[in-house]
Amino acid sequence: MKDRRTLVLIVVLAIAAAVTQLLVWWLKPPPKPSDMVGPPRSGYELDDFTLRALGQDGQLAFTMTAPHLARREGNDSLYINAPRYTFIATDGSVWHGTSQYAWVSSDNNLVKLIGKVDMLRPPAGKISEAEIHTADATVWTQDKRMATDAPSVIQEPGSILRGVGMKADFDTHTLDLLSDVHATLTPHQRPH
Repeated sequence: MKDRRTLVLIVVLAIAAAVTQLLVWWLKPPPKPSDMVGPPRSGYELDDFTLRALGQDGQLAFTMTAPHLARREGNDSLYINAPRYTFIATDGSVWHGTSQYAWVSSDNNLVKLIGKVDMLRPPAGKISEAEIHTADATVWTQDKRMATDAPSVIQEPGSILRGVGMKADFDTHTLDLLSDVHATLTPHQRPH
């Protein structure tokens, strides 16, 4: 009789477990639909590449070449080693430059130039040549501007300006040092 009770108890517990599992499956909310549109984007790496990045307006915002680029899975931003780049102002004037590393946001609107940064604006029409030597700069490609909090040197014909922190507007061709500014001015040579 004791074996019979044990057997009945095991059967009742098995039926209760099965009913409980069925209730869990039945009452469980349906799975959420996937928010993903299109195929998933995987991580990848490129060697010796050229990037031509367009802005939100569809115009070329900047170009970049480098020996190595990495895009990590689940993160649409780009990590770049030893880039050479060209930022393009609205009027078509350009800034060429190099840095140790760069980070580019997924929408191409933000570029962080990491480590030593050297940039050159070649003369074009009424725009004079200029050089920038700084570190750790941020470029907003849509707004055509750049900024850094690092010590900076701006060289233009007839002047060398040194300071801490800098802002640049590629469209208005203005370069501003923010603090501790020192200038070295060289006299213009007079024609004979």
